[in-house]
Formats: sequence, structure tokens, C-alpha cells
Amino acid sequence: MIADGVEDEEKWLTAGITGLQQNAFYMHRALDSNNLKDAMKYSAQMLSELRTSRLSPTKYYELYMRAFDELRRLEIFFLEETRRGCSIIDLYELVQHAGNILPRLYLLCTAGSVYIKSKEAPAKDILKDLVEMCRGVQNPLRGLFLRSYLSQVSRDKLPDIGSEYEGDADTVMDAVEFVLQNFTEMNKLWVRMQYQGPAGKKERREKERSELRDLVGKNLHVLSQIEGVDLDMYRDTVLPRVLEQVVNCKDELAQYYLMDCIIQVFPDEYHLQTLDILLGACPQLQPSVDIKTVLSRLMERLSNYVATSTGVLHEFLQVDAFTKLNGAIGKVIEAQVDMPVAGVVALYSSLLTFTLHVHADRLDYADQVLGSCVNKLSGVGIVEDSQATKQIVALLSAPLDKYNDVNVALKLTNYRRVMEYLDYGTNKVMASIIIRNILKNTTVISSGDKVEALFQLLKGLLLNADDGHDEVDEEDFKEEQNSVARLIQMLHNNNPQEMLKTITIIRNHVLAGGVKRLPYTVPPLVFSSLKLVRRLQSQTENGAGEEVVSDTKKIFQLLNQIIEAVSNIPVPELSLRLYLQCAEVANDCDLEPVAYEFFTQAYILYEEEISDSRTQVTAIHLIIGTLHRMHVFGVENRDTLTHKATGYSAKLLKKPDQCRAVYACSHLFWADDPDGARDGERVLLCLKRALKIANAAQHMANVTRGSSGSVTLFIEILNKYLYFFEKGNTQITVTTIQDLIALITTEMQSDGATPDPAADSFFASTLRYIQFQKQKGGSVSEKYEPVKV
Repeated sequence: MIADGVEDEEKWLTAGITGLQQNAFYMHRALDSNNLKDAMKYSAQMLSELRTSRLSPTKYYELYMRAFDELRRLEIFFLEETRRGCSIIDLYELVQHAGNILPRLYLLCTAGSVYIKSKEAPAKDILKDLVEMCRGVQNPLRGLFLRSYLSQVSRDKLPDIGSEYEGDADTVMDAVEFVLQNFTEMNKLWVRMQYQGPAGKKERREKERSELRDLVGKNLHVLSQIEGVDLDMYRDTVLPRVLEQVVNCKDELAQYYLMDCIIQVFPDEYHLQTLDILLGACPQLQPSVDIKTVLSRLMERLSNYVATSTGVLHEFLQVDAFTKLNGAIGKVIEAQVDMPVAGVVALYSSLLTFTLHVHADRLDYADQVLGSCVNKLSGVGIVEDSQATKQIVALLSAPLDKYNDVNVALKLTNYRRVMEYLDYGTNKVMASIIIRNILKNTTVISSGDKVEALFQLLKGLLLNADDGHDEVDEEDFKEEQNSVARLIQMLHNNNPQEMLKTITIIRNHVLAGGVKRLPYTVPPLVFSSLKLVRRLQSQTENGAGEEVVSDTKKIFQLLNQIIEAVSNIPVPELSLRLYLQCAEVANDCDLEPVAYEFFTQAYILYEEEISDSRTQVTAIHLIIGTLHRMHVFGVENRDTLTHKATGYSAKLLKKPDQCRAVYACSHLFWADDPDGARDGERVLLCLKRALKIANAAQHMANVTRGSSGSVTLFIEILNKYLYFFEKGNTQITVTTIQDLIALITTEMQSDGATPDPAADSFFASTLRYIQFQKQKGGSVSEKYEPVKV
């Protein structure tokens, strides 16, 4: 029994080492004096320390290694004795006179090693004798280390092909038989360890057993190193015998470790040619064995085999590796009825990775893997286990990582079916991965049908959760929706008809996504639509027919519906900007009714929804700027819209805002194009009204603060006068400019003026500009010459 107390164990180990070293000392003295009798006596006593049952495997290993070092020295002595004339046969019999069986067998193995080296008897006979004699120790721990010693001293003395110990025609079989027999006995001892001791300490014993696994696995490594083990022998003898032992031991730890050993130590080519045999054992393993990891490592090795070896792909096709692996995974899942969903998906994830590496050109194989996964998940419903969802994400990410092209995923009919098993949160994660892949690789989604298929995959980011619970961090939500917006902006097709189809599909998905997403997803959709309108307009200019005009009107109808949906949520300034953008594009298409309708909607929004004073200021300047660029309106429509804009400007809350908006309206009556509408009188009227409002603001400041306010507004109006003076507005005269300059100078020099360095600098710059224009020469200089500064 292995002791519980760590301190007691240390004490027993120390006592064992002390006894071993003491006997080793006397053994060394006997060896030095060539006293064989005493050497045998003290070596047996030294090895008796290994008979202890009080040490854990770790501590026993420490004691064993000290004994191993001493046995190497004893082996050298035995070798020298034979060279001095001592009969190796007599020596081989002499060591068997040791009193206790454990020391006797260690000495027998040591002498047997020398016996094989002497070549006085066939290696196979000696090895057979040794492996049979070791059956005498049936204590699991002591027996394991004894057979490990036998394996260690015999590994370079096997009767292998090309070895100096090679025997007759069956020599390789003799070597294989020895290693297999030793492996079988060691595995039995290792498995029996779990039954040694009370049931309450089973967990500790399993841990200790795990520490000893390499002792057993080394036998498989030795088998893989035997030169004579070719593919035929491996397929007909080695693998079936090893798998028989693996399956029959019915031990979870042993089965997992040994299956992994088989996969790691034998050549990839052998695995490929014996897939039937190896995979046939998998369903026979214990249900608790982590078979998914075993199969994953097998497929990983086979994938690497293809990657590192040229010309082997045809071998995979010959043995139909994919079909065999797919069938084996299905059988394993059926055999292990309690396998968790995470395990099922992990198996198919590994199979898909294998398929993508080995059969990259066979998308039907990849789709078949996904289909098999769907079939196994069919009775599960939405997967909520976190480990399982991670595996599904890994499964779905594999084709994207391999091809860097989402179009491949769109060709896989079962891709979307697998995604349907993800919960809402993980569906969003997967959708984000897909979008990142598209953006990173600038993937072109070429048709409306593909866009529809893509947006079906992205539902996690486009729709709210079915149960209404969509709690998400606001920053995360913004990032997600911004990525959707970038995707929409990327979608493009050179065929206008197909692009219109794409826009319609996106519109349907965007409007179904709920009001919270619209401020993020509608703007890129609107601008993509406007880009298409401009393309259609260029075709019209090149002589395209009525069909193009019809499509243009359809797009504007779509835009009206889309922006109307946004206007129903509290972001009126966004809707207003979009209406104005649409109006500007309609202007370029010479569609006056459409442009007027968009302006009408913008005005309605301004009147009914925009109440914040700052937002009103921004909005009115947007309206004025857009209206100024419009050329499509007739006199009546333009007057209506201009009158409205001027009225809005005069009704702003703050006087400075009113003033700036009113003098901005002056541009509405003076087109940049010389052939456009120009009304000098109404320009002057706007500027005079702005001056009046500026005076009122100045007076109000004087009343409320006891000092006149800044003259900045007057200087700004002066600059507008100068602008229209240069543009040739005859209503703006030198006298008007001169009077305004005098007014500003008087205000700045008045006793109640508030010092304003910014205004002083602004006025000085304006006067310098006038002076510069006077010195410029030509018609401009003549125009400015009468102005006195």
C-alpha cells in the first residue's frame, strides 16, 4: 500500500536510498576486487530495496533510477568477466540463485543483456526467456518498473533486420513478438494499478497511474523503430495486436493514452493505409474516453502529411479517407450516446479542417460535413452550452479562414443550417466574424441572390432577439452596427439592374431590424442608392432609354420610404440631412417634382420635429446651402422654398443666429452661375434685414449688460457686402460699404464698447483685404478705388 503521509514517504525513500547506497558501496568494492560472489550478494541486497510497497510511483521512480545506474555498472563488470574467461551461460544461471524473485529478475535481465551481446545463443531465445520469467512479479508497480528495465536493456539488442543480432527469416517477427508481449504484460499491470488500495483514494491512484504512462508507451515507440516492420506487417500483425489490447483492457486512461501513442509514433503513411482498422476500434472504446481529441490528432497528422509531402494526395483518394473518417465519426457518436454536444461539434470541426486542407477543391465534402453535423444536432435545439457554441463558431469559421472568401460559405447549403443552432449572442459573434472577413479581404458579393443569402447569415446583427431580450453594451452595439454599415457601403455591382435588386434586398432587411439600428444602417444604404442614381444619370446623358429613367424614379421612391422610416424615430436631424442629399441628387437628374418633395419633407421635419435651438441653426444652414445649389426649380417652387427658408431664419431663438441665417439667405437670390437667377434687390433686402437684427442684438446687449456687444456681426455683414459688390450686384454701392465701415469704426471706438481682440483682428483683416483689392489692378482695382479705408 502507498502511504498517505508525505513526510513518512520521504522518510521511507531516504531509508531506501541509504540501504541501496550502502549495498552499492560493498558491491563496488567487490567489483573492484573481481569478487563475483560478493558482487552478486551485495547487488541482490541492493536490489531488495525495490521490493518496497510504501512509495508512490514518483518516489519509487527516484529509487529505481539509482538502482538502474548501479546495474549499468554491474553489466559492464559481467561483460568484463566473460572476456576474462567466465562462461556467460554459467553467469546467466548463477544470477538465478538470488533469494528473492525481484532482485533475481533484475540480475537475470542484466546478465541476459550480456548473454545476447556474446552471441552464444540466439537473441530471440534469450528475450523470450526473459519476458516469460518477468511474469514472476505481479505487483503492478514493481512489475512495471521491472519490465521497463527489460525494455531498456534490450531495445538495442532486438533481432531486427540489419541488426548484429539478426536471426533467421522470421527474425523481425521474433523482435515484434517480444516487444508486443512485453507491452501486453505492462499494460495489464498498469491497468491493475487502479484496483490497488481503498476506493476513496481512486482519484489519487489515477493521477499516479497517469505519471507512469510513458513506461507503457515506450514499447510502442520501440515497435515503431524496428526497421523490419513494414506496412504489411504493421497492418497484419502489429496494429491488430496493439488495438486488441487497447480495446480489451476497458480502461479509460489506458485507451486514451495508447490510442494517442499509436497516432503519434507510427508513420503517417501507415495510418492512411490502415484507416479501416484504426477507426474500427474507436466505437469499441469506453464511452468516457476523450475520443474527439484522439481523432482530431489523427486528422491533424494526416493534414500535415499532405502539406509536407508532395504527391500523396492520390493516396487519400485511393483509400477514400474522407468517407472513412466521416463514417467513423458517425459511429463513434452513435456508440457514445452520452457524448456532449461540444464533443460532437468538435469532431466535425476537426473533420472539416481536415477536409479543407486535404480536399480544398471539394466543397461538396465540406458541405457534407456540415450536413452530418446538422443531422447529429437535429434533436438538440438551440445550443446553449458555452463550450459547444465555441466549437460551432470554430466549425463555421474554418471555411472563411481557409478561403478568405465568404462566397464559398454562401455556396455551402448547410452553412446557414448550422448557424441556426447558435443562440442569439453567439449568432451575433459569428455574424461579426463573417463581416470582418469580408471587410478584411474586400470580398465582392456579385449578385442579389448572394446578398440575400449573406444577410440571412447576418440576422444576429440585423434583428432583435426573438424573446425580446437584447441587452448589450452600448459601445459594442455601435461597433456591431458600424461594421454592418461598412458592409452595406461595400456591396456593389456594375450591373445597375442587379445593384437595384441588391438595394431592395438590403432595404427589406434593414427596415426589419428595428428602430434602434436604423440610424446606423440607413445612411450607407441611402448613399449606395444615390451612387446608383448618379450612374443611371450618366447613362441617361449617354442616350439610355426610358427604362433607366423609370429605374431612377423607383430608387427615389425607395429612398423616400427608407428615410420616412428613420424620421419616425427621434433623430430628425439625420432624416433632414438625408432628405437634402436626395434632393440634391434629384436636382442633378432634373427631376423637379422629386426634388421638391424631398425639400418639402425636410421642411416638415424642421417644423415638427426639430425644437432644439442649436440643432435648428445647423439645420437651417444645411437647408440654405442645399437650396443655393439647386437649379432645377422653376420660379414658383423656388420662391416658395426660399420664402420658407428666410422665414425660418428670422424665427431662430438667438439674435446672432437670426442675423447669420438671414445674411446667408442672401445667397439664395444670387446664383453662382451667371445664367442663373439673380435678384440684387432681394440680396440687399436680406443684408439690410441682417443689419437691423445685428443692431437689435447690439441694443439688447447694451440694455442687459450695460455695454455694447461685439461688432463681429457687423464685420461679417460687411464681408457679405464686399462679396456681392465683387460679384457685380449693382444694388451694393460704394456708399453702402463706406457707411458700414464707418458704423463699425464708430461702434468700436465708443465709450461703452467691450474690448474684443478677435473682432479687432477680423476688422483689420477685412480692411487689409479691401486695400489689397485696390492695389490688385484691373477692373477689380477700379471697382474698389472709391472705397476709403
